[in-house]
Amino acid sequence: MAVSVNRSLCPQNHPCPSIRVCPEKALKQNGYDAPLVNKEKCTLCGKCVRFCPMGALYINK
Repeated sequence: MAVSVNRSLCPQNHPCPSIRVCPEKALKQNGYDAPLVNKEKCTLCGKCVRFCPMGALYINK
């Protein structure tokens, strides 16, 4: 399992708000691109998934 990004749901026109809530700092963003998930740091807590207003982040089972 891993957190993934559905790029078609991510508007990619602003700083990703979910990055701020990740306790492990597993999300990064280059400019306004869709966020990238560091799967080695991610603990699958789901905070970013619940916080994403666009539903672009999800846990891929």
